[in-house]
Amino acid sequence: MDRREALRSIAEEASRGELSFPTSVEVALGVQRALDDPDCHLEAAARLVQSEPLLSARVVALANSVAFNRSGRPITEVRIATSRLGFRMIRALAVAVVTRQMAGMSSDPAHRLLVEQLWEHTAHVAALAHVLSRRVTRQDPETAMFAGIVHEVGGFYLLSRVKDFPCLFGGRVADRVEEIEEAVGEGEIGRAVLKVLSVPQAVVAAIEDLWAGEPALPPASLGDTLLLADRLSPVKSPLRRSPDRDPAPADIDMVIGQETLAGILDDSAEEVASMIAALRY
Repeated sequence: MDRREALRSIAEEASRGELSFPTSVEVALGVQRALDDPDCHLEAAARLVQSEPLLSARVVALANSVAFNRSGRPITEVRIATSRLGFRMIRALAVAVVTRQMAGMSSDPAHRLLVEQLWEHTAHVAALAHVLSRRVTRQDPETAMFAGIVHEVGGFYLLSRVKDFPCLFGGRVADRVEEIEEAVGEGEIGRAVLKVLSVPQAVVAAIEDLWAGEPALPPASLGDTLLLADRLSPVKSPLRRSPDRDPAPADIDMVIGQETLAGILDDSAEEVASMIAALRY
């Protein structure tokens, strides 16, 4: 079986709703679904978070970030961290754990590098989207961060299927990016995984805007926020083609009210760095 046949097979499975996840992902999905229950209260949420070590670590780390802890007083208890972040952000972090665990831990150095670069890109886009939504596009910051967390989930799912389809990521990455991008962004794979994760339609639409292309200038919508964050990320997705002219972040600037985008990013650099650190594994 060659790569195109493998992608076609996975896309056909996805179109039928037949997605295959590692056991660790099923556990994290269970936590996410429990958090989605409208009757789930703070004490129950804190217990759910504590049941998943990676989620506990991310919740406490993000609660201690500059974006969510301006006082600088350390937060060490999961319950306090859960209360500080709120349910929506906890759900987003649960999805982050699901997304990152999807690709698993491979013994292949080349595969591990792809996973690490894709997650580093994801963390940068999520953090940038949070700041841009608040300071530039006036979108909801938590929704924007969530969109950043899940915007590459189709790629992580493909990386999780390498054991079943070794041909998917054989050879040079650059030689297969177009096929992979088409399968994830234009086919059934990305949409199917977003559906399993119960991603709201507004976020799915923003991700589809990202698949489609260019942000409006000045950016205004959630899709524009995600597109701009993606362009500004210094770490690019290894599974998507770069534009013909892919400007460096420093080359992307515009006037936002009485400020400039460059000034906003400079002013928010510590906040962005703290959120990226909290999302790293």
